[in-house]
Parts: sequence; structure tokens; C-alpha cells
Amino acid sequence: MTEILANISIATELKDFKDCELIIEAIIENKEIKTKVFTELENHVSETCIIGSNTSSISITSLGAELKKPERFIGIHFFNPAPLMPLVEVIPSLLTDKSLPEKIYNLMKEWGKTPVIAKDIPGFIVNRIARPYYGEALRIVEENIATPEQVDDAMKTLGNFKMGPFELMDLIGVDVNFSVTTTVYKEYFYDPKYKPSLLQQRMSEAKLHGRKIGKGFYDYSEGAEKPVPQKDEVLYDDIFHRILSMLINEAVEAKRLGIASDEDLELAMQKGVNYPKGLLQWGKEIGYDLASEVLENLYDEYQEDRYRQSPLLRRM
Repeated sequence: MTEILANISIATELKDFKDCELIIEAIIENKEIKTKVFTELENHVSETCIIGSNTSSISITSLGAELKKPERFIGIHFFNPAPLMPLVEVIPSLLTDKSLPEKIYNLMKEWGKTPVIAKDIPGFIVNRIARPYYGEALRIVEENIATPEQVDDAMKTLGNFKMGPFELMDLIGVDVNFSVTTTVYKEYFYDPKYKPSLLQQRMSEAKLHGRKIGKGFYDYSEGAEKPVPQKDEVLYDDIFHRILSMLINEAVEAKRLGIASDEDLELAMQKGVNYPKGLLQWGKEIGYDLASEVLENLYDEYQEDRYRQSPLLRRM
């Protein structure tokens, strides 16, 4: 402990960063506040200092564009809790120096992390592909098809997910998860695939943020008992295949768009959000034709663009 503390210097002003070779910002998810910090920071650091952002959803290109030297700027996105979760998304902007991603990739490996390189698109890899895990679960509950505890139980028992969507939202923070969904939806020009949930909005408005305040989709107060799900084999199978098919579709579309390599797409979901398998591999195992059929049926039922298939999924 003493050795670690001896390596930490407390800075009270941005000018205290003048000797840094690499700075990673991890402040509030607000573009204007972040940009203000970066532009001021540039006045104090050397010409060769690398400036990175830990943003989970804001465009790296838009954040770096205001800098005098945007080529030094890059996304370096860690996953919470950072000391335990191995994944780091390395995201170059359109203006980032071409040699910088590899440099940061290698540095993250030296730090014992699992880096992946991603395109600068809303949500990058994980927060884009993972949206249906929350969004489709919320829709199932909104429509009274199942309860939160049934959805969580289905995903854990049939899919071996460590946490169900509602448990995970409570852990992340219902408000934080809603904010990321809203950002991704807006940044994709209101693509219905990423449409936020009214239920989640109401939960955020009621300040039912999850574990951090003691109540969210579940009650975490002392002595509170977690509701026992009413088991239903047919319902559970529908829930599992509906959510998994949506996830597989997102992973296949990310592959089609070249957001990252196949290997990095698989690594990102396993190391960033602890999925039991990579989604491309899961698609092969359950059959891409089954995932396609589930989405086809959902589209027929809802008549919504939300359930459109990736052109690549149809071919696969």
C-alpha cells in the first residue's frame, strides 16, 4: 500500500500535469466540459504528450477536433471496475496519428490489460452491441410478457450470463445505463434499434438508480427479500432466444461494418461485459438461421425497423 501511494501525486490544477507523457481523462460524460478541459490542458503539456479520453459513448473525433494538435488525441476506454475488468477499447479518431493506436495498444498490454481497437462509432464495440441486452429486456417487461426476475433468471439459467439485464442495470446505475442508451440513440440519428425505454426513463426520474441508492428494479435495503421468479420453460426459451438473437444481429452488423476484427469483437464482449461466449461463436452454435427466424417473427409481429436484420446475417 505504501509503495502504491508513493507513486501517486495529487494535482489541484491542470498546470500540474506539465510533465506528463500520457493523460487519460475520466470526468463527467459531457462533451462541452470535456472539451474545455482538453483545450486548457494543451496550454500546459508538452508537444509530445498523448491525451486520451475514457468516454464510453461520446465521439472521439468530436472531442479531439477542438485541439491544436488533434493527432495526439485518442479514446482509451476502460470498463468498470477498472482494476478488475481486463478490457480496454482503443479508439482512434479520424484525426489521430496513424501510429498512435498501436502504441497505446502495446502499452495497455504492458499494463496487463486486454486491448481491442475499435472504430469511432457511437458506443464503440461493447456499448453498441450490448444495447439489446437491456433494451429488449425492458421491452419484454414493459409489455407485461414477463417480470424482471423472470427475464434475469432466463438469461442466467439458459445463457449462463453471470448477471441478468435488470441486475446489471441496477449495478451499473439505471440512470447511467439510460444516459448511455439515450446518447447512442441520438448519435445514430434516432435509429429505432437503439430507442430508449420509457420504463427506464421513469425509473431514472424517480431516482430508483439501483444498488447505489438501495433500490432499483430490486430492493437492496437491509432485510429485503429478492422476489422468486415463477418458472416457465416456454416463456424462458422465448426470452432467451429473443434477446440473444438481437445481440447476435448487432455483432454480425458490427462485423459487416468493420467496426473491429472478428477476434476483437468476440474478446470485447467476453472481457468487457463478461458474456459467457463471443456472439459470433454463439451464432454458429445456435445457428444463424434460427437467429434470423426469431428476428423475422418479431418484425412480422411489431412491424418496426427495430427488428431489421443485418444484411450479413441473412447471408450467413
